[in-house]
Amino acid sequence: MFTTQLDPAGQVLTLTTPNGPLRFHAMWLRDNSWDPETRAAGNGQRLLSLGELPADTHMTEAAASGDQITIRFAPEGKTVTYDGGWLIDNAYDRPTATERGWLGDGISTWDSGLMGNVPIGDFAQLSSDPDALGAWLEQVTRYGFGKVVNGPIEDGALFKVVDLFGYVRETNYGRHFEVRTEVNPTNLAFTGLGLQAHTDNPYRDPVPSVQVLYCLESSAAGGENMVVDGFAAARRLREEDPAAFDVLANHCARFEYAGEEGVCLQSRRPMIELAPDGEIIGLRFNNRSLAAVTDVPFDQMQAYYAAYRRLGEIIDDPAMEVTFRLEPGEGFVVDNTRVLHARKGYSGEGTRWLQGCYSDKDGLRSTFAALSRSRRQEAAE
Repeated sequence: MFTTQLDPAGQVLTLTTPNGPLRFHAMWLRDNSWDPETRAAGNGQRLLSLGELPADTHMTEAAASGDQITIRFAPEGKTVTYDGGWLIDNAYDRPTATERGWLGDGISTWDSGLMGNVPIGDFAQLSSDPDALGAWLEQVTRYGFGKVVNGPIEDGALFKVVDLFGYVRETNYGRHFEVRTEVNPTNLAFTGLGLQAHTDNPYRDPVPSVQVLYCLESSAAGGENMVVDGFAAARRLREEDPAAFDVLANHCARFEYAGEEGVCLQSRRPMIELAPDGEIIGLRFNNRSLAAVTDVPFDQMQAYYAAYRRLGEIIDDPAMEVTFRLEPGEGFVVDNTRVLHARKGYSGEGTRWLQGCYSDKDGLRSTFAALSRSRRQEAAE
């Protein structure tokens, strides 16, 4: 299945695989050894720092036997065996992305066409069936949001939703917040006004990366929830006008919230956030919380505002939105670094009571990854 070849200096292993040749450096391979002297058996954490490995590490022998690759390293005189499948899964000898605005594996962008296929999980099933929970979390990870239905109708039920995948992140709004009409509200979310699609709390660093909204009462007319894929909106802007995409990605906006005594939250981040290699990793868009933009050069400010306006128009386009109504015992989870959410206006008659809270994607991703790993291990047995 595999064949091996070393370069004369022993610095590069070329591994021939069913999918073609892959190259690996000696130091990378040694640093990623899984022997018990290098890695802790229980958690897989490294027992050696890079500085403890010889700087002149190189390979003197390499051989393949079935799916196993055995390598001897000098000057340590250490022999390590690697799983060929693991090397393929973690190979870095591949073409690098050259296009700004690319997306990682497992992410699918969407528009209003997703309306009839919203990721939905039944609360009781999610609570009792790991396979159902894993499948729902895969959809939430892929699309950036998901609904929960048939949940308990009780104060604090949203915490039980968070318990499915992670932990509540407490903020100045408390462990959770109430969403219903108030007199003299501190935030427009607490009125019956419609809200433009936005990401929450862009004035925080780090921003809460997951939001949960859960319905307890809903007899008022209107108030439908709406979500928009921010990654799809950003990529649409890039396709229409690459320069507009670049000006929003290249310069920081400033966001601020000071609606309560003793609170003045501020952040400085681009509206479209890219990794160094051009991957889209986040979006911050909230017209209510945008402070004065001061980090854009004078000769680009007009272009910046034109790009900001156009991104807002794309976000407001009904062709981009998925709309649904939450009934009591229903809620939704949203990736707050990607998916914008909004609310249609609702009347003053009847009642509308939602509770909201924040969490973070590390817990959600950890739960999904652990469930996926467990299923793979069971399948292999």
